Amino acid sequence: MDPYRNPFAPGAGSRPPELAGRDGILEAARISCGRALKGRSSRSMMLLGLRGTGKTVLLNEIKKIAERDGLLTSKVEAPEGESLARLLYPEMRKVMRSLSGIESAKQIATRGLKGLRNFASIFKIDVGGVEVGIEPELGLADSGDIQYDLPDLFTMIGRAAQAADRGWILLIDEVQYLSEADLSALIVALHRMSQESLPVVMVGAGLPQIARLAGEAKSYAERLFLYPGVGALDKKSASTAIERPIIDEDASIEPEALQTIVERTQGYPFFLQEWASVTWNNAEGSKITFNDANQSYTETLALLDEGFFKVRIDRLTKAETQFVKAMSDLGDGPYAMGDIAKAMGRTQQSLGPARASIISKGMIYSTDHGYLDFTVPLFAPFMRRQN
Repeated sequence: MDPYRNPFAPGAGSRPPELAGRDGILEAARISCGRALKGRSSRSMMLLGLRGTGKTVLLNEIKKIAERDGLLTSKVEAPEGESLARLLYPEMRKVMRSLSGIESAKQIATRGLKGLRNFASIFKIDVGGVEVGIEPELGLADSGDIQYDLPDLFTMIGRAAQAADRGWILLIDEVQYLSEADLSALIVALHRMSQESLPVVMVGAGLPQIARLAGEAKSYAERLFLYPGVGALDKKSASTAIERPIIDEDASIEPEALQTIVERTQGYPFFLQEWASVTWNNAEGSKITFNDANQSYTETLALLDEGFFKVRIDRLTKAETQFVKAMSDLGDGPYAMGDIAKAMGRTQQSLGPARASIISKGMIYSTDHGYLDFTVPLFAPFMRRQN
């Protein structure tokens, strides 16, 4: 079929043509935004899921919802090794400057900008120019401890937004890359927003271990956030995600073709989009047949192996690659650390540094005490194919 009309979007973070199976998450976010604007207590959210399940897409959708509702929005991605102070400074500055232009919020926002000057100075952040007419204010966000300074700045934003009948939503992708101190400071700041019923909410997204990390940082984090899982789609949602875009393009797909794509991808959104996209391009008529889907499978696997999977394995050292190979050779996870050590002829203690490094790179995560699994769906079969 015509590749220019191909409706599928297998790119990283690209919105699929049919966002199926995520209505509950989007509705929860919509309610949080609406409650924040009304001055009601609203819970922040952490979207938990493996790679390629659509967490970034959901963050983008929630951003659109918040903007339509009238909230100020900030979306950032936490890169490895970057401090939260540097990550959030430009966004907080942008929000405060926007609020300072509203007469009812001007006084509070201007004071917040003074605190932000202190914050930038104490954390050695390049401000990219001097704020005209803004002088630092002694004692506001200048302790040098982000766990004290960040809540002060969030409070300034929250009070200014409240005075302006606005709200602020902060969206953070890849939350697992935040340091323990930074995650703790973020939780403390959001806790204060909740206590004071200020119109500031956060939606974070990242790997499944975030819930545990948040709980370890602050025990009350389990009550502060909603933790919706973003996983594989059920069969009905997965089928809808494929079939509806095809029908919208005045084409069709045989039930057997639809079934094989849904079952063999196990409902994982990125893989669904990739296989459906390849199948569309290879189909000759206006109906996608079982043979079209089946014959496109090998090409789809090759694209995934050379793209989605390979970019992740390339980040690992030789020793780390041996570690994940030993995992995959054991079958499908979760994997007991003792079994991995036995397969490699090593002690668990000697594998500790490699384990920690691979976790820090976001390749594996701890599912339970003494157990690991891949953060990338269907990664174990990929490793076995390389053999």
